[in-house]
Amino acid sequence: MALAGILPEAEAERRALGIICAASSTTEAEFLYHEGLSQRAWAEGAPLLLPCFAVHPQAPDPGDDLGRFQLLLGLLENLAAQGRLRAVGEAGFDLYSPAFRETEKLQDEIFTRHLETALKYGLPLVVHARRAMHKIFARSALLKKLPALIFHSWPGTAGEGEALLRRGINAYFSFGGPILLNHKEARRCCAAFPPERLLTETDAPYQPPRGREFSRWADLPPILRGMAELRREAGAFSGTAEDLERTVDENFRRAFMLTPAEARY
Repeated sequence: MALAGILPEAEAERRALGIICAASSTTEAEFLYHEGLSQRAWAEGAPLLLPCFAVHPQAPDPGDDLGRFQLLLGLLENLAAQGRLRAVGEAGFDLYSPAFRETEKLQDEIFTRHLETALKYGLPLVVHARRAMHKIFARSALLKKLPALIFHSWPGTAGEGEALLRRGINAYFSFGGPILLNHKEARRCCAAFPPERLLTETDAPYQPPRGREFSRWADLPPILRGMAELRREAGAFSGTAEDLERTVDENFRRAFMLTPAEARY
């Protein structure tokens, strides 16, 4: 919804590029907007859009308590119970700034509710974990019970990602703008991780390429080309960007548990 407010042609661009995606919502209005797009895409045979919902870890302010978020957490539970939710997310932790660190205890409480809902309804969990990988590892025993744990804009190291997989967590690692912005650790991880664990994203309208104010769907092809080049240079890949796109597409369908009926889109 934020993207549509900035780029009204965003949905038409997504369809034209043939991109299936998951869209995160943080309010009821955002969710209903994404759900409407999802229903129209299904009815019209267009590339699927999967609606997700969570309280973003940047939402709490210092001084807040869990009571402020009870309505949203109740909405999360209801959407999951009604089968309207394709994943819980973006959920997690953001300890990047002093202000965010002031809300760490509340972030913990909110994440616990998100994780409980994902486990109860067998939903994938999309994670935002900025400077908070220690909190992810502390919950390994529960996270390995999820059908999938999907890291938005993978924030960790190659060693941390490999350690999560060794612990039996069905983790997927998504890469976007940082690949083109020369983020060294993101590029290292992209080159090192198993191909069946890779996903891509725009984080639109955020994480734009240099020289632009916003990101958009059309940024995905250059991201894929950059990822393919990195993996070729590392000797981990000998194909084209189109080959990698097919792998990423298969990964997305597996991570978000697309049904046989949805597989035709």
